[in-house]
Amino acid sequence: MASNATSYKQMKEDFVSNLSGGTIAEINYVTSIGPVAFVLWSMLQARQSFFKPYRPLSLLADFLLNVVAVLLAFTLYADAPLLLAGLILAPAVFVYALPPNPVASRRRPKLPPNAQSSKSPAALGVLSTKPFLTTYRGSMLVITCLAILAVDFRIFPRRFAKVETWGTSLMDVGVGSFVFSAGVVAARPVLKERAEGRTTPLLQRLVYSMRHSLPLLVLGVIRLISVKGLDYAEHVTEYGVHWNFFFTLGFLPPFVALFQSALKFVPSYAALAILLGVVYQVALESTSLKAFILTAPRTDLFSKNREGICSSFGYLAIFLAGQDTGMFVLPRSINPRSGASSGSQRTTLLLTMGAWTAGWSAMCFLATSYDYGFGLDVSRRLANLPYVLWIAAFNSAQLLACCAVESAFFPSFYGAADARAEHEAYEAATSRVLRAFNRNGLFVFLAANLLTGLVNMTVPTLDVSPAVTMGILVGYAAVLTAVAVALDAWNISIKL
Repeated sequence: MASNATSYKQMKEDFVSNLSGGTIAEINYVTSIGPVAFVLWSMLQARQSFFKPYRPLSLLADFLLNVVAVLLAFTLYADAPLLLAGLILAPAVFVYALPPNPVASRRRPKLPPNAQSSKSPAALGVLSTKPFLTTYRGSMLVITCLAILAVDFRIFPRRFAKVETWGTSLMDVGVGSFVFSAGVVAARPVLKERAEGRTTPLLQRLVYSMRHSLPLLVLGVIRLISVKGLDYAEHVTEYGVHWNFFFTLGFLPPFVALFQSALKFVPSYAALAILLGVVYQVALESTSLKAFILTAPRTDLFSKNREGICSSFGYLAIFLAGQDTGMFVLPRSINPRSGASSGSQRTTLLLTMGAWTAGWSAMCFLATSYDYGFGLDVSRRLANLPYVLWIAAFNSAQLLACCAVESAFFPSFYGAADARAEHEAYEAATSRVLRAFNRNGLFVFLAANLLTGLVNMTVPTLDVSPAVTMGILVGYAAVLTAVAVALDAWNISIKL
């Protein structure tokens, strides 16, 4: 019995080892299902007010569009993601052809004068919670949570699983996107400081960052103990013998706090990210660091966890790139002093995002092209410069797509006169499911890890049929969605 368990564990480890990934184009096709589903969701909401009020049927449609459609993209439709995109867009054309629902365009009745004067509307702040950012972060989290379980089943193509050393895959982009999206929202406290004209001392920033790091490091220790204690299948070359993704997330905040001081000498977070990525890449190419990470014997604590420790430099660069994006995405007006209309500000934001997407993409092309650039290979294991640039380009494009869809269907958000009107416009323009995933993202990600472990300990994932696999994955997705939506409905925010 023990030998059978050991051999099955080895089979599962071999199942996710020595993989070479797929093409960036195919990854883009698969991940485009998120924005495409958002188009249909937006069409239903803007034209028919389908998700307001939010009934059980609305929740089911929301779940099918923003969760199940993404799951289908890398399982049953893995070889035909564009066909799936067409199947999703076809109903959108039909919905557009229908006459608008009068309820959707009906204005709210005016309050009586005494009610109007009893409570003045709250003024708009410098920062706003933009619907497209919630959609982007929620969608990225959905893909990540679904993939970490799906990868253990045969229905999930091996080219989408994490590569061994060199190459690109869906799961490789998911890990980097998690860090990038965290960087985007990390720009909020920096922007608040600048708006208030104050500067937080370095020591205070470090203390504040350690408060954020401690829960993540505790989760990392808990995961380490559980994985070792339960003899759970693990892929050592991913992060190392003891290291895991929670440790990477936990060690980022203090270093971000330190690097913030470098802004006195470096013009932006993006420049800092590029500088850090270039220095790290030079170290990989001109010293024995790359050979050490890839081939050194695991003799001590550092060498046993060299992948996780050394790749933290790359993930720090990704975080800083995301933070730079947040610096122009989060403010209500990208150029507050211009006095431009909300429509002009929205157009400026789209153009700025387009320019950054093109810039990151161009740098990624130059870094990886054998004919026109440096011919470097992408490596998530090293988190090298090409990987950093690819993640920045990919996420900038995803943000741009979500912003474009939002601007097309919900332009009223940018014209809100007060905080209450803006909040109502925000809720109307965001999926309840994606909003719930985004609100408690790290907790939902933790729940996804626990459920993934539970399924792997109770189900022989390599032996089940495709039908049973899809049943398990849809049920898993439904449980995660129910947890996220319930926490949101009860107005509970769990900050880890």
